Amino acid sequence: MRKYLIIGVQGSGKGTQAGLLAKAYDLVHINVGDIFRWHVQQHTKLGALVRRTMAAGELIGDEHVEKIVRDRLEQHDWNYGFIIDGFPRNRRQTEFFLESYDIDGVIHLDLPDDEVRRRVLARRLCPNCGMDYNLIYDRPAEEGICEVCGHELVRRADDTEEALSERLRTYNEKTNPILDLLRRKEYVFTVNAAQSVDEVQTSIREKLGLDF
Repeated sequence: MRKYLIIGVQGSGKGTQAGLLAKAYDLVHINVGDIFRWHVQQHTKLGALVRRTMAAGELIGDEHVEKIVRDRLEQHDWNYGFIIDGFPRNRRQTEFFLESYDIDGVIHLDLPDDEVRRRVLARRLCPNCGMDYNLIYDRPAEEGICEVCGHELVRRADDTEEALSERLRTYNEKTNPILDLLRRKEYVFTVNAAQSVDEVQTSIREKLGLDF
């Protein structure tokens, strides 16, 4: 069984890399951000809170994040392991996880702030079917229209210059301390996320000692 965390700033490719790894090794990909976005789309009470928080460029409260992770892992559908994407994001969440679960490694995707801005501000989302696009790498055939359902694409509520600047500041302040904490107890592998998707995936597998 393989159990991993993947950590990186928005735009570093966490979801893409976690998805590739999960598919190759039959892991369950647990995307904490996607779980919160599902609540937003379903107009739950938690979703309303998430919408307000994201629009302000702030992070979701620890108690909500921890509950989401705990509830998801308690489903025990990860027979061959899991990879958690977008968690933990601060010291409290890290301590909560290390006290409750054991893992085999932490993948840290490192990406400069200027490249983060370029990638994140080019993202688009279909609010109808949830399909993601990036105007740099994955433009739809018809400008601004989802290729799956034909709905108009939108920018995520938190993908603005103001919100991104605040997230980068908060992320950079909190990430180094949690990586230091993880390094005391777990293997942390740093990968240059500015490479191509395939190059990043190859680096991850090499660092984790996985077969191709």
